[in-house]
Amino acid sequence: MIRLKTDPNSVNRIFLLSPAYCGGIRAKLLMSERSSFELAVQLREHGASLGALFSFMSGLYFRGKLAYAKAFAKPPVGLPGTLIITPGRGLRAPDEILAIDELEQIAGVEVDEKNLRYREPLERDARLIAESLAVDCEAVLLGSIATSKYLSILADAFQTRLRFPADFVGRGDMSRGGLMLRCVEKGEELSYVELAGAVRRGPRPPKLPKLK
Repeated sequence: MIRLKTDPNSVNRIFLLSPAYCGGIRAKLLMSERSSFELAVQLREHGASLGALFSFMSGLYFRGKLAYAKAFAKPPVGLPGTLIITPGRGLRAPDEILAIDELEQIAGVEVDEKNLRYREPLERDARLIAESLAVDCEAVLLGSIATSKYLSILADAFQTRLRFPADFVGRGDMSRGGLMLRCVEKGEELSYVELAGAVRRGPRPPKLPKLK
């Protein structure tokens, strides 16, 4: 696999995070009227941040993505360093506050590139962000690279500036999340590869060492 020859600290970089699954047990627990834990109560009464909600629903994987993006984003002036792919709402900042009815609407949008309710807002926002980036600013996808549900849309907008972590190849969601948390702990950034022509499937790598 070809890795970047440039120093990863020498260029501007934003991160695009894939969404949490909003139809699972944790999502239903979060949106239940009977739930009494802090985040569920906050969501019902005042709303909660997109980042906190997706972190709860996805657990280790999304928590790793969010922590990694916050640690290593180097956005151009005036642009956010972290954006979350949000079904039906395009690209949104992690600190955006959602009410429970808004989260329910997001949960009702199927993440499929053929679904216009999902595709059109993401195409719109990806195009706007791409037009705002300098030619040497990278957009790194922290999400599944083995399917087209994100890549088919993002690649059209960002073209050669779209990257993904080389070490994602062969890893499942939990392994990626653990890998990114270890990178944050050590202060070591991953290497990124250009999407075009890259190997996106491969053998499963060895298990990660335990977190401290």
